[in-house]
Amino acid sequence: MLGLPKTTDFNRRIPKQKFYDNLSVTPAIKRIFIDQIKIIYWRNKIAASTMNLAGGQAVTEIEVFAIQLNQPSLDEAVLKLIDKEISYHILFLLTYEDKVQAWIGYKEATVSGMGAFKVNRYYHTEWMPLDKLQLSLTGLNLDAVYENYVRQIAGDALNADSGETLKEAVDREKKQRKLEKKIAALEAKIRKERQFNRQIEMNAELKNKKKELENYL
Repeated sequence: MLGLPKTTDFNRRIPKQKFYDNLSVTPAIKRIFIDQIKIIYWRNKIAASTMNLAGGQAVTEIEVFAIQLNQPSLDEAVLKLIDKEISYHILFLLTYEDKVQAWIGYKEATVSGMGAFKVNRYYHTEWMPLDKLQLSLTGLNLDAVYENYVRQIAGDALNADSGETLKEAVDREKKQRKLEKKIAALEAKIRKERQFNRQIEMNAELKNKKKELENYL
């Protein structure tokens, strides 16, 4: 699936109770852990100490977490909680029956530092058979490996220009999605509007929004 060397194997089961019993989580999040997750495994540790890779400036390790699900979906809030509590970058492999889906967050250190991180956006593949997921480990240092994992999993969502950094690509895609939501909401309002003058005003606004969207495509 990932083709990682044996030196990266960690294969340690993490009781899901460790997350919701020892942390301040809402009853709703605890219920998600109980209902949606079967088992969590810490499968691999990708680091300079486990592979012939240089350390990165932003990325010091990439952990691979395999999460077996009780259903074919997982609330993103769970991934955010795990990412918040673990001060390393994480590649999640969600499995349900004989299918797998890869998830990864664009994870940045907070302004305050102190090992704290925030995830601005998650990207994921479609569900596919276990033997069909192929992610290549590409790069000479951990920053490059992480960036390539994000771009592989994001696919067309981060179809960036050659001179665009990962952060720039993520920011652009974030603005694109925000504009697309505004356009969809405006189109829905226009369909419901009965006043002709208001329709003209909103159509003019819609035209401007669509023109603005072209800058991010």
